[in-house]
Amino acid sequence: MSAAALSDRRLLPEVRRVVVKVGSSSLTDATGTLDPARLRALVDVLAARVTAGRQVVLVSSGAIAAGMDPLGLAQRPRDLATQQAAASVGQGLLVAHYTRAFHEHGLRVGQVLLTADDTMRRTQYRNAQRALERLLDLGVVPIVNENDTVATDEIRFGDNDRLAALVSHLVHADAMALLTDVDGLYTGPPNREGSRRIAEVRGPKDLEGIDVSARGSRVGTGGMVTKLESVAIATASGVPVVLTSAAQVAPALAGEDVGTWFAATGKRASTRLMWLAYAARTHGRLVLDAGAVTAVVERGKSLLPAGVTAVEGEFEPGDPVEIVGPDGAVVARGLVAYSSQEAPGLLGRGTAELRSELGEGYDRELVHRDDLVLVRRRR
Repeated sequence: MSAAALSDRRLLPEVRRVVVKVGSSSLTDATGTLDPARLRALVDVLAARVTAGRQVVLVSSGAIAAGMDPLGLAQRPRDLATQQAAASVGQGLLVAHYTRAFHEHGLRVGQVLLTADDTMRRTQYRNAQRALERLLDLGVVPIVNENDTVATDEIRFGDNDRLAALVSHLVHADAMALLTDVDGLYTGPPNREGSRRIAEVRGPKDLEGIDVSARGSRVGTGGMVTKLESVAIATASGVPVVLTSAAQVAPALAGEDVGTWFAATGKRASTRLMWLAYAARTHGRLVLDAGAVTAVVERGKSLLPAGVTAVEGEFEPGDPVEIVGPDGAVVARGLVAYSSQEAPGLLGRGTAELRSELGEGYDRELVHRDDLVLVRRRR
């Protein structure tokens, strides 16, 4: 069953491939230390699904939390160097626990560590895709985590929620499960009197007036805001999401009415466009006049030099750039055909003029429509 056909959570038991993301707070005890019992309880549920012939990709936080106790850290470190050190110590421990737990069910695991750079660059993106597909074909459960040990501030996902959404698209998952320390999305903070669980979200309008300002736990990096951003990425690309607590993962994957079900709001885009829309790190900006914005956004046209008023940043041909309107609002992303040194000399000029003055090859688009993806304005 494809994700496109998965319009009802009750069909979750039948789908072939699910990405499950679990946060640090769901794997640790009150002191912030990795709790093997919680980890095994999660594995028991996921292993039963795999044994039944389904596929699971597990995106697991917890490396830094697992390294805190061995390093004598009382709380999650704030500086990047100590985070990297804790991740280096903790990642091996985390995977060792998963290896033992899945082995009890006769299953093997494979570690896949990614940085945001691995999803920004198309070659690395495709390599990661092939590796994950092969692991699944071999019956291995991939354990995916951000590579905190080598990631820098500039190339970090920042949390595994966004990583899980990108992995869901990368492996063509039928659905994604986000496991956190609350049992679903509520109309306000869950501990506030009068707050109620929202069972189903069919579109952005269902989220109007919802208070998601509460912070995440002290061992995790993401609160509900980051989870809803992850949900938006997944559902916009055709992957429905169930958000609930790790304690309810069994009934959630069984299609029962627990947590919050987010229906897919868009269609599956090509891997290339998904990479460009959500994963690519842009290298500059092209500023458009109002007419060019209309042509690109409403009429689906390529971006021609005549409609561009300014070039910002440094980039080479083929680099991803932001495409912005006169007000500075981002309207699209695209792969630019010229470098930042060439582009300024082309602005405001028609293709016939460019061909006449500069010769063949300079009459091509700045960004071809096939290399361009629209970006929805965030509220």
